[in-house]
Amino acid sequence: MLKFLLEKEFKQFFRNRFLPRLVVIFPFVALLIFPLVANFEIKNINLSIIDNDKSSYSQSLIQKIQSSGYFRITDVSETYDGALKNIEINEADIIIEIPNNFEKDLVNEKFARVMISANAVSGVKAGLGGSYLANILNDYSSVVREKWIDQSKNKISIPHLEIVPQFRFNPTLEYKIFMIPALMVMVLSMICGFLPALNIVGEKENGTIEQMNVTPVKKFTLILSKLIPYWIIGFVVLTICFGVARVVYGLIPVGSILTIYLCASVFVLAYSGFGLVISNYAKTVQQAMFMMFFFVMTFVFMSGLYTPVANMPEWAQLLSNYSPLKYIIQVLRLVYLKGSGITDLLIPFLALCGFALFFNSWAIYSYRKNS
Repeated sequence: MLKFLLEKEFKQFFRNRFLPRLVVIFPFVALLIFPLVANFEIKNINLSIIDNDKSSYSQSLIQKIQSSGYFRITDVSETYDGALKNIEINEADIIIEIPNNFEKDLVNEKFARVMISANAVSGVKAGLGGSYLANILNDYSSVVREKWIDQSKNKISIPHLEIVPQFRFNPTLEYKIFMIPALMVMVLSMICGFLPALNIVGEKENGTIEQMNVTPVKKFTLILSKLIPYWIIGFVVLTICFGVARVVYGLIPVGSILTIYLCASVFVLAYSGFGLVISNYAKTVQQAMFMMFFFVMTFVFMSGLYTPVANMPEWAQLLSNYSPLKYIIQVLRLVYLKGSGITDLLIPFLALCGFALFFNSWAIYSYRKNS
């Protein structure tokens, strides 16, 4: 009996033209793309420099930082407030401020202060960036010491640089604070993506979709009737996530929770529409599950959930623009940690609106109605 059951299962598998191809293609795509995207080494950290001293010593320090390969100088500001604006608009990750009389204090007092201010929305990036700068400053101190020893050929007091780090938005550098808003998006996408993907195809297998096809209901009305329930479910799921984050982790959004609901409502509309597109093309529930899993995994790795988008190869950064999860993750992290408003989130919001219009139009167009 076992022999015949196995024969039946294999015949069913190979009769399905989609599943054998997916079994072959998916491992290739996963092994070729995901290891390159999931790069946890922090590089290309955007650095804003405030050089109040403008001396030979401060210039040599800046050159040493630039030549390290970890930092990319994107801004040279005259004031700390000017540099802070670049942090606010995400054009800089870390600010290093070299004070007045840096060279004078280092030569005469053998002591100088340098301030490092890091954007700690990404605790990992802020922590590693600050550590990189600390190591560079310590190495620079050693180079200066050796230079003085060679010049004097006598023992002298060792110059000392005091580093005062300042982490903004996530002072404790807790990784969970950075991840919780993104995990909310994961829960939202799983519920509001997989369920619509199984909706129409489930009716196909049960035979109930044929009854709908012979009715005079328009395709737009039918698709809308399938979107609205998941739109409401999305609000319920998001509200539960907010409650768990507050009760268990004590995490409360710095910005307006209405901003999150507004952007999340558009995201749920877009992602549910994508699920319906999958459901329209899939012939079985198994096909819909495999297709949705493939796209969800791709969207997740391209969204910046686990690793910053800036650390990806350039071709992957371009592909990440087509992941709706990227924009909603940006929204939740920026509202939760930085208190950004809708005007600061205009680009992600418009991108989500574009996804919603595109996927739902595609869902309506691709639905095959017999009458």
